[in-house]
Parts: sequence; C-alpha cells; structure tokens
Amino acid sequence: MGRKSRWYLPASLITDLVGAGVPVTLMFSATRQPWPVPSGIVAGLAWAGVQLFRSRYAARTIGESRGTLPVLHDWFILLGVLAVVHASAGIRLRAPLCLLALLPALLLTLLCRKAVHRHLAAVRRNAQAVIKVLVVGEPAAADGVTAHLASRTDHPYVAVGAVPVGSGPFDSGIRTVERLAATAPEAPAEDANLVISAVHRLGADLVLVVPGAVVSGERLRRLSWGLHDAGIELFVAPGLVEVSVKRLETGSAGGLSLLRVAPPVREGMQPLLKEVLDRATALVGLLALAPVLLLVAVAVKLSSRGPVLYLHERIGRAGRPFVMWKFRTMRVGSDRLKAELAEENENDGLMFKMRRDPRVTRVGHWLRRTSLDELPQLVNVLKGDMSLVGPRPPLADEVAHYTPVEWRRLSVRPGMTGLWQISGRSDLSWDETVQLDLSYVDNWSFTSDVDVMARTFRAVVDGRGAY
Repeated sequence: MGRKSRWYLPASLITDLVGAGVPVTLMFSATRQPWPVPSGIVAGLAWAGVQLFRSRYAARTIGESRGTLPVLHDWFILLGVLAVVHASAGIRLRAPLCLLALLPALLLTLLCRKAVHRHLAAVRRNAQAVIKVLVVGEPAAADGVTAHLASRTDHPYVAVGAVPVGSGPFDSGIRTVERLAATAPEAPAEDANLVISAVHRLGADLVLVVPGAVVSGERLRRLSWGLHDAGIELFVAPGLVEVSVKRLETGSAGGLSLLRVAPPVREGMQPLLKEVLDRATALVGLLALAPVLLLVAVAVKLSSRGPVLYLHERIGRAGRPFVMWKFRTMRVGSDRLKAELAEENENDGLMFKMRRDPRVTRVGHWLRRTSLDELPQLVNVLKGDMSLVGPRPPLADEVAHYTPVEWRRLSVRPGMTGLWQISGRSDLSWDETVQLDLSYVDNWSFTSDVDVMARTFRAVVDGRGAY
C-alpha cells in the first residue's frame, strides 16, 4: 500500500492525549477538585487507550473515516471506562463537571479525524497512498470489478493488473499477466505461484478474487493457502454492490462459507425513532425559527410580486402525491417558461437545473444558496409527508418516466436533506443522484440519519451545488 503521510499517527495521538488530558486538568484545577494533574493524565491515557483498542491508529484505518458516529461511540466508551475507574478509586466527582471536562476530547478528535481524512482524500486524487490491487477472475467478471473500482473515487483501491482465468477476452485496459487455466491444475500450488509472481511483478498490495464457475470451492481454497503462506492479503468480491457492511453477516453450513444479506430496515424500533425524531424536530424547528421564517417571508414579499410560499405537487412514499411547501424563489408564472428553457438544462437526466436560471429572483438566489427556501418543508415533515432525511422529493413528470429501478426511490418518504445534498446537490449527474438515493433506501439506519444531518450543516454552509 502507498505510504500515508507520517504525521497522521503523531497528530492523532497528540490530539487525543492533549484533548482529553489538558481540559480535565484545567477544569479540575479551576473548580478545586482533588488530584487535577493525575486525573488529566488518566483521562488522556484512557482516551488514547480506547482509540488504540478500537484500532483507530492502525495504518489501514487511520484517515479512512470522517464520520461523527464512530468518534461519538468511542467517546461513550471513554465515559464508561472512566466511570469504572472513578467508582473503583472511590473518588467523588460531579458528573456534569466530568462530562464538560471531557467534551473537548470529543470535539478535537473529531476535527483531527476530519482534517486527516480530507488530506488523505486530496493525496489520493493524485494517485498517492492508494492500495494496489491485482484482480483474479474470469475475464467478464474481472472486467466488471475493475471498471467499478475505476468509476468511483470514494475508496483507496486501484487495480494495477489482472490475472484472467480462461481464454475469454479481457477489455478493461489494465495490464494483464499470465492467465490461469480454465480447469484446476494438477499441481495444487500452480495457481498460487502464478498469482504470487504477478503480485511481485506489478507491486500489488493484495489480491482480489472474483469467484466464478472455474474459481471457487477447492481451487479458491488452495489459492488462499498459497497467498497466505506468502504473506499476501486475499479479498473475495461476492458480486454485491451498494450494500452496507452493516447488513452483511458471515456464517457457514457444513464448511461452506455463507454471506447473509439482511433486508432493509422497514419495521421495528428504528423506524419508530425516526418518526419521533422527525415530528419532534419539525415542531421545535418551526417554533424556534419563527422569527427567521417571518424575516424571510417579508424579504420574499418585498422582492417581487406574488405569494410568499410556493406550493407545488411532489411525489412521496409509494407514489402518493403531496403538496410541498417552499419559499418562492422564482417570479410568478415561471413554471410556464420551463419548456422554453428546456435546451438550457444542465442536468443529464430527468431533473431540470440551471446555474443561472433567469426565472430566479435576486432574493431567491440567496435563499437557494443558503437553503433557507426549504425551511417551510418542516410543515411537510410535521404532517408526515416528508422526513428530515430521505431521497430528493421528485416531480410528477419525473416519476412518469421512472424505470422500475428508479421507482425504488419511492420506497421511503422523501427528505429535506439526504445523501444527495451532502454529496454535491445540483452538481451531481442524474445517475449519481439515483445511486445515492437507492443506497439510502437500501441501507438506511437511524444512526445514518443522524450522521447525514450532522454533515448537512457543513454542506449548507459550503453552498456547493446549490442553485
């Protein structure tokens, strides 16, 4: 694997030690708590210990995650560890004070993780610090895997070569070396020796096998023996795409390895929690943001002739239509001009998007840039037509042209925000928008909603793709 920057580990370790130790020491000193310095040392070492135990400092994981939830999970573990230490030592400290003192550790570690991840992503855009992969499999299957890896940039794997199995054509364009025979060789180590030779020749970090009719069972087992004996990592691609690892479970039956794919979450406690969170947040949001809503309404009313709100039919869950609320950002009668501007559409699919849409008012441009025009959708969330997080709410004329695959986006309620918003919004192609929505529909969980909402704030502040 390409070497990651050397500063990742010391920066992460120092941030964890200082981020937990110094605030605890200062807080305990300021409030005249017993043993402030030893408490700070224990807190710093405990936080670093939790990170070490969770493999956050390992070369293969450092810099790979920018999510909020893993850090929050680790922080709760830290609280549990320190609570046990606190009880064992018989020390009496106020719980609110301890939580306040440990809060900087959570925030600083989160900021450090995001900084490291952002730097690593920038480095990988220049083809550095990547994981070099040798693909092994029947030509058609290996072609598909290499093409999929090349089409995405949200992973560290780069196919540097392939070992085709059998005599079929190989069209991906990457370098190929010796072919494996279509039938298992008589010598058990022959396959492994050829693949190991290709690994060394191409400088690959691991071997990715795409199983098929001629590479499976005992032959794959013997190949794994040879690779592991040579110290080479082996991955097996089961052929699944866009399935979260949280839905995958391994098992076995009579020595046969099995991979269970759990169905999407549609019933139970998690959907109930989502419903409660949606309605409660919408109600609190409408009450807390009432002054902002009033100011925006006045700005819309004074900026151009027409109503303050734009009420438009959208398609919701299971194809049911509903009226979506937004602040009006266009001049009255703009819907009738859409056909005249069809040739100016900058989206490659069913959506209509223009960076400089002449129908948008001056205040409307600002509202779209800040996403304030979408705040009235809290009413839709409160009514149950929409969710805080979900796929983009489509227009009826878009849905009329949906394929069966695209129709699956309507399996859940549309959302005010979603993967499409935190990934580029209008800058995304139609296919990218569909894939993100389908990924959300299939892999939804309550914790993923929380993560999307946390990342939405940055996307709104950044404003990219909002027009």
